[in-house]
Amino acid sequence: MIMTPDQLTGKVTTHLCSQLIGRKHFLIHQNVTDDLTKLIHAANRDGFDFHIASGFRSFEQQLTIWNGKYSGQRTVLDSNSHPVDIFTLNAEDKIHAIMKWSALPGTSRHHWGTDFDVYDRAGLPDGVTMKLEPWEYLQSHQKPFYQWLVKHAVTYGFYFPYEQDLGGVAIEPWHLSYRPVASDCLKSLSVELITQQLRDEPLLGKKFILPRLKSLYTQYISNLSL
Repeated sequence: MIMTPDQLTGKVTTHLCSQLIGRKHFLIHQNVTDDLTKLIHAANRDGFDFHIASGFRSFEQQLTIWNGKYSGQRTVLDSNSHPVDIFTLNAEDKIHAIMKWSALPGTSRHHWGTDFDVYDRAGLPDGVTMKLEPWEYLQSHQKPFYQWLVKHAVTYGFYFPYEQDLGGVAIEPWHLSYRPVASDCLKSLSVELITQQLRDEPLLGKKFILPRLKSLYTQYISNLSL
């Protein structure tokens, strides 16, 4: 299906349907539900308890995250998951620090209903809360689940867009994307469209972001692991 600008940037949910996964309903792109269900069933059959920590995220939700981080009200982390003192950075460095982990509103892959932050609830130790940090998947309790996903997710059309740090978004071993639909969404998400969607929004740092949007797009939005 062809996505409208408002669908691509998370301002409407008309491209999504509600699906029960575990104990929660998630909004998922209509063309993703079948293969996602198959992936979940396969993981569960192999002893994992497939859960989604974060699925669809609206433009407004992403705007709240961005403005919270830009203003210093939310924590900003570096590539090693250590807090950054945002108040010591100039505007340009602040934007890069935030985009290491958080997308500009309107550019998040979570707007499309194709991308999911996932974890194995059965692998989570008692009393431990998921942080969605790389060490959990590469060195600790989520490692068996991550290794299973690396081997099997491609069978159902999924891949890890942030499997490597390519100088843009940090490594996110929890972030699964449904390639057949997400690839088409990305092709439609142009710098011009993003500019139009952000121009009238209350986005902190906007006067610094819009003139740099082309380079930010290249570094953080289209710069993906294959």
